[in-house]
Amino acid sequence: MSTVPGTAVMRVDLLLLRSTRARLGGTPAVPVARGLSHFGEHGLGWLALGGAGWAVARNRGDWPRSLAAIVAAHATGVVVKRLVRRPRPALDDVPPLVRTAGRLSFPSAHCCSTAAAAVAFAPVFGRPLMAGALVAMGVSRVLLGVHYPSDVLAGSAIGGLVAAGFNAAGPRAPRKAFS
Repeated sequence: MSTVPGTAVMRVDLLLLRSTRARLGGTPAVPVARGLSHFGEHGLGWLALGGAGWAVARNRGDWPRSLAAIVAAHATGVVVKRLVRRPRPALDDVPPLVRTAGRLSFPSAHCCSTAAAAVAFAPVFGRPLMAGALVAMGVSRVLLGVHYPSDVLAGSAIGGLVAAGFNAAGPRAPRKAFS
């Protein structure tokens, strides 16, 4: 992923980063984004939700596979991040609004784990809710100034593909929310 300021991707990234902050920066979206940031750190919020589902569901279904997909998606994002080594945005007009675990940006590991959770948990919570969670996480990472939009898109694609791979690995038992 190019970080050269003159590239088309970088120009679009910067435009979307700045416009997201301009539109949402002084709104209640900021504390919500901070909450999502903490929830998504290392995929722990999604893992806690999946663990709770596994613990209380009468039909154990595919909770273990879902949890494994989230862990694998996050790990894949971290590996790609270390290979690409793209630095986080460092803009005077869009300072970060939350602390991060590292200095690397591409892809968003938050979006990797959230996309995996969206795919894995869609049979339980519904596709619209999980798609909304993924969009909210992606927007939050850009609003907080810690990722470029291309980081979010790449993380979402990686996480979704990893989870789809886990889904394809074996039969899925039908499941409904905590039934």
